[in-house]
Amino acid sequence: MTQYFKLFDLSQKVNYKNEILSGLTVALALIPEAIAFALIAGLSPLTGLYAAFVMGFITSIFGGRPGMISGATGAVAVVIVALAKDYGVEYIFAAVVLAGIMQMIAGFLKLGKFIRLVPHPVMFGFVNGLAIVIFMSQLDSFKIDGNWMTDTTLLIMLGLVLLTMAIIWLMPKFTKVIPASLTAILVISFIVIGFNIDTKTVGDIASIQGGFPPFHIPEIPFTLETLQIIFPYSLIVAGVGLIESLLTLNLIDEITETRGSSNREAVAQGAANLLSGFFSGMGGCAMIGQSLINISSGARARLSGIVASVMLLVFIMFGASLIEQMPVAALTGLMIMVAIGTFEWASFRVIGKMPKHDIFVGILVAAITVLLHNLALAVLIGVIISALVFAWENAKRIRARKSTDENGVKHYEIYGPLFFGSVQAFNDKFDILGDPNEIVIDFQESRVNDMSGIEALNKITERYEKAGKTVHLKHLSPDCRVLLKNAEKIIDVNILEDPTYKVAVDRF
Repeated sequence: MTQYFKLFDLSQKVNYKNEILSGLTVALALIPEAIAFALIAGLSPLTGLYAAFVMGFITSIFGGRPGMISGATGAVAVVIVALAKDYGVEYIFAAVVLAGIMQMIAGFLKLGKFIRLVPHPVMFGFVNGLAIVIFMSQLDSFKIDGNWMTDTTLLIMLGLVLLTMAIIWLMPKFTKVIPASLTAILVISFIVIGFNIDTKTVGDIASIQGGFPPFHIPEIPFTLETLQIIFPYSLIVAGVGLIESLLTLNLIDEITETRGSSNREAVAQGAANLLSGFFSGMGGCAMIGQSLINISSGARARLSGIVASVMLLVFIMFGASLIEQMPVAALTGLMIMVAIGTFEWASFRVIGKMPKHDIFVGILVAAITVLLHNLALAVLIGVIISALVFAWENAKRIRARKSTDENGVKHYEIYGPLFFGSVQAFNDKFDILGDPNEIVIDFQESRVNDMSGIEALNKITERYEKAGKTVHLKHLSPDCRVLLKNAEKIIDVNILEDPTYKVAVDRF
């Protein structure tokens, strides 16, 4: 249990300047995102801001990936919007609490390891789709009340966005003393405020003035009917949150060339959602955009996430009037640069080198992510298609080399895995009526992988038995023998030790 609650790795060297400045940058970038996601879900802006604080603070301390940022996210907002509309905010809090419990259970059961089953093409599609979503979400910054800005206002906004992007791109070429993202935000803010430029600000989106997140037990009837209402939403929130968080963790692992703990992250995400629901937050998960801002600014430890969440709370409680003057253009330019940096441009270079089905999976996952904003569905479909393609490819690989020794015994040397996809091809290899009275099936270059493979062995030996012939199974691996022993009660298997063959099965 202690592995989930170890706060700091004392052997880790911390660059305090980078951590603090990166955290401040992330705090500023969190504000419009948290407000926007709360409004998407039909909730108060403070609900999103409180979630960003609680999620960020808890996961930064207890999470499995130092440097990763969590908060209110669009993936969760899309899931809960119907619940908020039909039943109200109290049911949202309850659903988030239940989702947190589910995530903690998944972490304690060590289910986070299953994220390793996500193939690389799915990761490509996830990252590219998310980059496009981040970019497209910035287009709303050029609108006021749902309508595009007027020509003059639009040109001013576009110019400020391009200037922000230029600072972020050029500044690291000269100095890295201060994160380029923070510098860009400060420079653009000083220009807008100093020259009194009329442009869209954070205050135009919503007020962020508030106090410390109030502890609040959801005011709902504690009945089975309530559980039936919130359970489906909680399950989806828990699944989407874990998938997005663990995929983001893997991405940060690759960038930093270090390794985080997926199970510890699952527990931390669950604890954060649990507390978010009790402290008036909408819940959330890891945020790839803010995480990349943090990492690209030089943060590698937990301190940056703690600073980001604490500063966000400070802004809410004491600095709202100042932060509301910050131009949206600066944050828009920052997020567009994040989208550009997130996109796997290398995926274009490998198009002609990767198998066509991998390319298809990557494009499909990206398309579902962009069109439906449903990351869990995109990843699930990608994994299923990849698994089916893998099964199909391996099903075609099973072969049998046939020979007859001087004693008249016919040998079938099997190559390739025997599983549900290759059973039919396996059965077609045998000439039961034309074979001699004694048969050896050699699995030295093969494996029996599942129940379908065991059943195939059962059926082939039954057919030989009906023909009055004996079958020996040779060179079965230890795990295959265990499978056959476990199958005795179902398919009446007798395993006999034979000095001639390491393992033999006589007359099933």
